[in-house]
Amino acid sequence: MVKKLITVELASGLEARPAAMLVQVASQYESAIYLEAEAKRVNAKSIMGMMTLCLTAGESILVEADGKDEEAAVTEIEKYLKNQ
Repeated sequence: MVKKLITVELASGLEARPAAMLVQVASQYESAIYLEAEAKRVNAKSIMGMMTLCLTAGESILVEADGKDEEAAVTEIEKYLKNQ
């Protein structure tokens, strides 16, 4: 299991379109991936879950992945959230 605290650097935060894009990134991996912020823990592959987070730029989120491609999953999610 890999856990990493990441600061959201997307200018618009995780509004509808960026949240949908993050779900697409997460869905490429077999690992179970969860994001946690302010006592909310959601499946990163669920668009409805992602929409409930309502994260803005500058907020931190804990990304947790568990599975055979967990390292790659966390790395790619970090790249996306840091707008790289």
